[in-house]
Amino acid sequence: MSAHRKLIAKENTIKIENALRQIRNPHQTASDYDPTIYIEDDGKHYKTTSRIVSEVPPPTNEKPSNSKVFSLPGGLPDYNFLAEHFKREGKLSTRQVRKIIKMATEIFASEPNLLQVPSPVTVCGDIHGQYYDLMKLFDICGSPRDTSFLFLGDYVDRGSNSLEVLLLLYSMKIAHKDTFFMLRGNHETRQMTTHFTFKTECLLKYDEDVYEAALKSFAALPIAAIMNKQFLCVHGGLSRDLHTLADIDGIDRFVDDVPSRGLFCDLMWADPSSQYDTEEISEGSPLFKENYERGCSYTFPYKAVCRFLKANGLLCVIRAHQAQDAGYRMYKKTVPQQFPSVITLFSAPNYCGTYGNKAAVLKYDTAVMNIRQFGSQPEPYHLPDFMNVFTWSIPFVAERVFDILYSVLNICTEEELEQGTPLSKELAKSIVDVKKSRVTAASLNEAEGKTIKTMETSTLRNKILAIGRMSRMFNILREEAEKVEQLRSLSGGSQLPKGVLLGGSGELDRKLSTFEEARLADLSNEAMPPTAEEQKKEAKEKYEELVRRASESHQLTSSPRHSDERSAE
Repeated sequence: MSAHRKLIAKENTIKIENALRQIRNPHQTASDYDPTIYIEDDGKHYKTTSRIVSEVPPPTNEKPSNSKVFSLPGGLPDYNFLAEHFKREGKLSTRQVRKIIKMATEIFASEPNLLQVPSPVTVCGDIHGQYYDLMKLFDICGSPRDTSFLFLGDYVDRGSNSLEVLLLLYSMKIAHKDTFFMLRGNHETRQMTTHFTFKTECLLKYDEDVYEAALKSFAALPIAAIMNKQFLCVHGGLSRDLHTLADIDGIDRFVDDVPSRGLFCDLMWADPSSQYDTEEISEGSPLFKENYERGCSYTFPYKAVCRFLKANGLLCVIRAHQAQDAGYRMYKKTVPQQFPSVITLFSAPNYCGTYGNKAAVLKYDTAVMNIRQFGSQPEPYHLPDFMNVFTWSIPFVAERVFDILYSVLNICTEEELEQGTPLSKELAKSIVDVKKSRVTAASLNEAEGKTIKTMETSTLRNKILAIGRMSRMFNILREEAEKVEQLRSLSGGSQLPKGVLLGGSGELDRKLSTFEEARLADLSNEAMPPTAEEQKKEAKEKYEELVRRASESHQLTSSPRHSDERSAE
């Protein structure tokens, strides 16, 4: 017997034993009944007025006062208090949130496009709303009070706690503006936050004013940094338009959306080429190639990086932007210095809940460089796409309602329902008798009454069968809906991989089965989404193409040749 069948047999045994216990004690008085106690089929008791998982602390209901939130000297936000408050799933008032964002925005706006960051410093990659993993990062790296930090962007989207991540980092920046540095990532734009989860999170937790304030702060974030006068730190990578560091200072960064092409776009979106460590580029061949995976920008090779580093007297490019299994990747070393030409850092462990990757940070102190890795941390469970429990439970409720109706109406077996009823035979006999005898008003009324009675029975039978089919359908829909929501959540966005629904249940199971499939399913979410103008243009082009095909089809069917063929027919 397989393990699955053994498990089912064990569950059935428990249910039977529980039913026998109920039979032995049939006389339960009203005083014994407690409506707040739920008993499962296996006999387990749950108190519905208590937390089912008691070891998980409940969310705090505290609404902290301004004296608690802004308790540091000078009225600065207390990030230590906020860290614990957010850890307990606490919220702030909308006014407090806007104040923190505004204070941070003013500091960012005063900084140049290209920061100068001295060592020692800890460099961190993508966070993506994974607040509890960010707490682990500070546990292993130290407090901003004692340690300098440089974050490379992508603080929001994908995770469920983007606002908490943003407010905590902004509070740290406000308190330590000369030793805590933050760069802009490709997700800190209106286009990306609308397409993914950050805007929805802002609207659910606070309001649209908070979202607009966050966008204004994103536009003020610096876009690159020179660390220890040796390392170019940026979110994405190099550009064919980047020749000297002065080119970065010439960018107008105060915009909601990063352009879809050009230097600013490349600094946010570019990637090392897929064959970076082994690629040989012949003389005269283009160094930068189209980045098809991202749908914008370019991929850059080893040769382009070495040329840029030499021209600007730098040692290495440190970037983020790409998930790495180990949390980091060191690329091919430069020839003279024998130092990695590019280092990629990714600080969101178990990205999107499916990658299973580690996170990493880089601790640099003049001549010593250390990589610190850490894994994902436990966090409160959230339903996919910020769904509320009532919306989530509708399929379960509908399924149970149909089960009840089916049980009430199902007074005979399905085999009996499928068979013809005795009344239908009686009706047939009565019709024959009417035909054989003289037709009178009384005989017609009698036959009509039997017809109505038979039709009522037939209608009832059809309703019972229909409810049974509906019950089974709701059961299937609920199971498939759960898989779809799980896959949507794993994909990290609102879009499912193309064609996955056409394959049915088997395709959904396959997509959820392996890490590689989850990663491939996420590729579409790694690309730049179309702008509103591009979506309108695409819709217009599709409509024009549809009209053109319809016109051609009409002309073809109305041509003389087709008219002759129809005449011949």
